[in-house]
Amino acid sequence: MSISVLRTDDAWWVATPAGAAKIDTAATTTGQLLADRHAVVAAAASGEVVPVEGLSLVSPVTAPCRVVAQMTNFASHVKDSGMDPETVPLTFFRKASGSISGPHDDVIRPAHVRLLDYEVEIGLVFGREMPVGSEITPDNLADYIAGLVVTNDISARDVQLPKTQFYEAKSYPTFTPAGPALVLLEAGELKRFADLRLRLWVNGRPRQDMTVADMIYQPLETLQALTRFQRMDLGDLLLTGTPIGTALSAPAKPVQFIANLLPATVKWKLFFKGQAENPKYLQDGDVIETTIATDDGAIDLGRQRTTVRYR
Repeated sequence: MSISVLRTDDAWWVATPAGAAKIDTAATTTGQLLADRHAVVAAAASGEVVPVEGLSLVSPVTAPCRVVAQMTNFASHVKDSGMDPETVPLTFFRKASGSISGPHDDVIRPAHVRLLDYEVEIGLVFGREMPVGSEITPDNLADYIAGLVVTNDISARDVQLPKTQFYEAKSYPTFTPAGPALVLLEAGELKRFADLRLRLWVNGRPRQDMTVADMIYQPLETLQALTRFQRMDLGDLLLTGTPIGTALSAPAKPVQFIANLLPATVKWKLFFKGQAENPKYLQDGDVIETTIATDDGAIDLGRQRTTVRYR
């Protein structure tokens, strides 16, 4: 049965039906906590609890750590981006772990950013070292994935697109809200990964709603590709892509064709002029809520709630 781990500035907790039980551990990082699994299990069985509502939760994924992400990994998102899901490659990029923030922290838009977007994603938290060349199989996959966490891959589109790179556009502080819980799964529960549903609302209005069945590259294939070149360690984080519903959407094919005939400076000027009129981009004071769970509630990663603030 899954165990939901919570974190405050000074302690780790397990969420139980009766409340939050404090974990008796000296761990200060996610990796150290995962190595102290017996303490987590002991807390899950404890009867000494406090109300979860009284805790000021921070991200259950601690920095520094590696943060790797997949792009265009949901068929619906790929189609909305003007590409073919049948031919899109399995592609990774990196985010700075300094972008990780708590599940209720403000998302801060830097002053120079105009097109701020959202992407609800399932985060995989590694439960053991994965050196380059590791053999990842269906039988040992659960050994590498300790648990799951709600993440939001906040993106500065007007930085990302003209520079054709992701690192800066997705690595500003507060651009990876994580939590509220790190849900540790048993091996059998990972088989229900495809049943998870990702949802995102802005100011109470639904923007994203899709199950993992829409995902192109599932965790097994993803880790098999990642281990060819990237080491991952205990407590590292892998974001697995987002479904359709982001603010950014590809222009119609005829518009794309015409734009490609224009000089780059002119093309981007026209593109961003049009995007500036898109009301879906995040505005100062917008409230973003995200949830990831199976429809029957058997696996529930919790609800994240953040507010956008302009710097």
